Amino acid sequence: MGEQPIFSTRAHVFQIDPSTKKNWVPTSKHAVTVSYFFDNTRNVYRIISLDGSKAVINSTITPNMTFTKTSQKFGQWADSRANTVYGLGFSSESNLAKFAEKFAEFKEAARLAKEKSQEKMELTSSPSQESVAGDLLSPLTPESINGTDDERVPTGTPQHAEPRAPASQNALAFSHSSSNVNKHWEAELAALKGNNAKLTAALLESTANVKQWKQQLAAYQEEAERLHKRVTELECVSGQSPVIRSQKTELNQTIEELESALMAKEEELERLKVEVESANEFQSQKDSLTQKLQDTESMNQALEARLSELEQRMRSNQREREAFRHSLRSLLQLLDGKLFELTELRDALGKLLESS
Repeated sequence: MGEQPIFSTRAHVFQIDPSTKKNWVPTSKHAVTVSYFFDNTRNVYRIISLDGSKAVINSTITPNMTFTKTSQKFGQWADSRANTVYGLGFSSESNLAKFAEKFAEFKEAARLAKEKSQEKMELTSSPSQESVAGDLLSPLTPESINGTDDERVPTGTPQHAEPRAPASQNALAFSHSSSNVNKHWEAELAALKGNNAKLTAALLESTANVKQWKQQLAAYQEEAERLHKRVTELECVSGQSPVIRSQKTELNQTIEELESALMAKEEELERLKVEVESANEFQSQKDSLTQKLQDTESMNQALEARLSELEQRMRSNQREREAFRHSLRSLLQLLDGKLFELTELRDALGKLLESS
């Protein structure tokens, strides 16, 4: 099944400065998700935290680890495998208490899992050792050669009892059984040599780890003593001057205000991200509308050019019509003159007819 998350919270992640071993170095710019994971295949518990694609915490919980609360909202633990000390800053005291409770719970589960694995190793190793011991002892007993006490022929057996097998047959059977036992011993000896080599390698690795752990433990003890002395000095100074206490209280309040302000800023940042996404959508819509407007303007220009062309044609048609009308008026005037002349000619002809 792999690893499965079993508990998650949010906190600011820090690591001890590897050069000074005194100052805390933040490994995340803002609060990140810190989760407990359980690996079914290896039966181990781990603390994992990611800041984007970067793993800021990758710590396997062991029975010798201890989670320490150094303030109301801050806790730390040492990881000898990663050769560092992790620190977590929480937004509230309840989140810190819940994380510490889960740490103790999974630490106890890791201890029980380790004990069970050791018991399994002991159970798997003990039968082979017992079988080897039994095989080493069984060929050396006289019962395996001459039989048990019940099978032996008593000294007071009558002369007509069943005779024993010849000495040559007994020697042949004894040599055959001895060769089988030697082969069995050689196989067991080879297995023991292999196990001994594995145990020697594991012992050397454990010795090297123990030396490294002792060095780290000595460094942690020196650091703890220095921190205890520093705390004692600060307590003495704080006991002597109430002003420092008030300053410490003010600093704690300022830190809480800054944390709340930071959380508000993070919420504001998330809101701004949403607004930026919506603004990007609006920008894409604006670009689309701008493109459509440009297309419309080009079409409008084409229509205006066609309209001006039509207006020119209409004006030319009007001029042609005016010229046509003018020519028609001229023709009508000419026709009226001709008609008047014809009328006068008719009247004259009529008078001539009447006079004749």
